[in-house]
Amino acid sequence: MNRKSLFVFGTLLLMLVTACGPKEETSTTVTPEPAPAPAPEPAGVTAGSITLGKAVGSDKRVSTPSETFSKGDTIYASVDTSGSGTSTLKAKWTYLKGGEKTSVNEESQTIVSTGPATTEFHIQKPGGWPAGDYEVEVFLDDKSIGVKGFKVS
Repeated sequence: MNRKSLFVFGTLLLMLVTACGPKEETSTTVTPEPAPAPAPEPAGVTAGSITLGKAVGSDKRVSTPSETFSKGDTIYASVDTSGSGTSTLKAKWTYLKGGEKTSVNEESQTIVSTGPATTEFHIQKPGGWPAGDYEVEVFLDDKSIGVKGFKVS
């Protein structure tokens, strides 16, 4: 073999050994998984609708909605709530005459809710209600959630 062939053969052998030899380890960067998002904070108790009527069922819901009452009726207000937590519901009943409001009754109830619920308020007057316009305003933790007007005839 001449020197030139020996040189080419040696070069090829070196390339073959280098290509088939142990591979260099390459470092890989491991990206950590993002932390899970924190659980949402409970929304607390939220109020839904206010319904007036002459009677309520065992579920405290008004069974026959009405906005007109007779002087001897007991007047009921049902308030739907949802969410969970402890809150205070308050009903303020007023009589409206000549642009003036006269307080009839005010009642508060503390509720400990774990989901949808209904709370009932009512007023009655043994001698009967004077004819005229009335309203009930309902508050959840001292924030008004609505006013419902009604009439006694």
